[in-house]
Amino acid sequence: MREELQKRIETLKAEFEKGQTRLHEIQMQEAQLKETLLRISGAIQVISELLEQGETSRTQETLHK
Repeated sequence: MREELQKRIETLKAEFEKGQTRLHEIQMQEAQLKETLLRISGAIQVISELLEQGETSRTQETLHK
């Protein structure tokens, strides 16, 4: 009985270690994805501002003609 319990403990420890490793991998992926989304969001904002500036410039040119 004791030997079986000892084997079960070892199995559970190995599974726990695998789970910890996988959790760390997923957390790293999450951090990388958040960084990517932040860069994309920044690019969207910059492009949107450029488009707005272009529209403002065209409107001003039309008014001055």
